[in-house]
This record gives sequence, structure tokens and C-alpha cells, in this order.
Amino acid sequence: MSSEPWTIERICDALGNPALTQRFLGQINRAPAHELLTVFAKWERIAKDTVAAVERGRELAAYDARSEEAPGLWIDATDRIRTAVDQSRTSGAA
Repeated sequence: MSSEPWTIERICDALGNPALTQRFLGQINRAPAHELLTVFAKWERIAKDTVAAVERGRELAAYDARSEEAPGLWIDATDRIRTAVDQSRTSGAA
């Protein structure tokens, strides 16, 4: 991760999604002066988390490209997710 200070421009770049960037810019531009640091800190955290997730995804993709098992404990949640989806379908949830 870069040691460069976080700026509005850097947050926009890190978000990597035009719609998300516009949402950030809208919030930072409409924030009252006393809320600017809070809004900035919120989006800085989102940007940092996004950068970390992208880096982790690239690491995992490298393992996959080498046909290696990714490190860490991986829990197969397929059955739990299928059950939840089936339950939502039968209860009429969208």
C-alpha cells in the first residue's frame, strides 16, 4: 500500500467505480464544514478497504494461475447459501 497521503483525488482513483466516485464527490461537496473530516474519514476507510481487497484478489488470482491452493482457511458455504435462497423463494421474498 502506498505511503502517499490520502486526498480527494486519490480516494476517487482507489474507488475504481464511476458511480461510487460520484457518490463520494457528492457527499464531500455537500458536507457542512464541521462534517468534512468525518465524511472524508469514512470514504478514506472505504478506499483503503477497496485497495486491500483488490490486492488480496490479485494475490489469490496468482495462486489460481499457478494452479495452487490459496492459503488460509476456506469454508464452503454453498449449502448454507442455497438453503437461504430456497427459503427466500418460498417465502415470496425478492
